[in-house]
Amino acid sequence: MDGATLHSAKQSAVSPGLSVSGGIRFDGASVFGPLRLHAEAGRWTAILGRSGSGKSSLLRAIAGLLRAPEFTGEVTASDAAPLDGRVSWMAQSDLLLPWASARENAALGPRLRDRAVDWRDADAALEAVGLGGRGAALPQELSGGQRQRVALARTLVEDRPVVLLDEPFSALDAATREELQELFWNRLAGRTVVLVTHDPLEAARLAHRLMILGDGQMSEIEVAGSPLRATDAPETLQTAARLTRLLRETRA
Repeated sequence: MDGATLHSAKQSAVSPGLSVSGGIRFDGASVFGPLRLHAEAGRWTAILGRSGSGKSSLLRAIAGLLRAPEFTGEVTASDAAPLDGRVSWMAQSDLLLPWASARENAALGPRLRDRAVDWRDADAALEAVGLGGRGAALPQELSGGQRQRVALARTLVEDRPVVLLDEPFSALDAATREELQELFWNRLAGRTVVLVTHDPLEAARLAHRLMILGDGQMSEIEVAGSPLRATDAPETLQTAARLTRLLRETRA
């Protein structure tokens, strides 16, 4: 996984910060809120919380996939420009098209947006995530971890200034997870990234800002040092341990 170069033109605009306010309700029951979240421009914001706290729903709201009456609030960019076309969202599920090859799935974003596909980008992204020889494989021919890597490659090809990641590395073994965390950290430099994760160590390693969603509200946790932090660094382990303790004290 050598981080092969993508060939198509990269986003030249500065990535905007995000402000989110409001709440989410399903079937009349409140999931969370009202709350406020600010994701700083060009930085990683990690959101942790217990299952059912609404983390994934929050990402879907930011991506524009939740509307009233489920989402009552607003999502705005710091540059006051619309977010349409500037956000990529990677769901927990890989969402691969079963009839399309890994290469075709990696290039799905441009194809759905009716943009020309630079197939070198898809090939380079698959190479970067360790699937350089599997471009012709169909999803049913890939393991769960390999399917997850195709979804990660698709996110790289998307090349959006705002990137929403929902448990992006959860299906990977520990060594591959750490390698791809580093790859994404480097590839998404300067992008505004919102990461949802259940892994306190992952959050402590990657994030500029740490947020816990629990008891229907959002709270910020201080984090020491600058990412990308070493997994076994004392400050990383201390922050992860603190996050674990705080998560035990919160409710969904």
